[in-house]
Amino acid sequence: MSGEESKLAQAREEFVTQWGALGSQWGINRTMAQIHALLMTAPVPLSTDDVMDQLGVSRGNAHTNLKELVAWGLVRSVMKKGERREFFEAEKDVWQIFTTVTRERKRREIEPALGLLAKCAEATKEETSVAGKAFHDQMRQLEEFIGFASKVADKVGAMKHGFAIQLAAKLFG
Repeated sequence: MSGEESKLAQAREEFVTQWGALGSQWGINRTMAQIHALLMTAPVPLSTDDVMDQLGVSRGNAHTNLKELVAWGLVRSVMKKGERREFFEAEKDVWQIFTTVTRERKRREIEPALGLLAKCAEATKEETSVAGKAFHDQMRQLEEFIGFASKVADKVGAMKHGFAIQLAAKLFG
């Protein structure tokens, strides 16, 4: 391996490791995030065996996490001519990754939370005690805020990448 190849391999390994650590902070398991990083930086689609070898994980762990990444829409299964094995490649467009993760997190986390808040608010709308009214008001405020944030995320996710960057620069620059 040349010095240049060695530097690339080292940088890629560091990225995969750190992406895994970030993933666990974002609520997905470390291995799933590492597989995503590995595929995102792979120049060619990888098989389950490739993932197992490069990350040192079991077949079951690799298979389960690959299927979950496919379910999220971050990875797709591809076939190679003359191969019986299944290969996987990750979406590489950063904006598409962002919008996919946003959509999936909304479906899996935000929508159930909004449902719970609405249910709690509805169950306590007739409360007359100070504590009951305060609880009801807190549930409504949380529901309103999370609903607003969800709508903002939907709008941003629906924008074209360049326009979203320009808008963010105006808002936060």
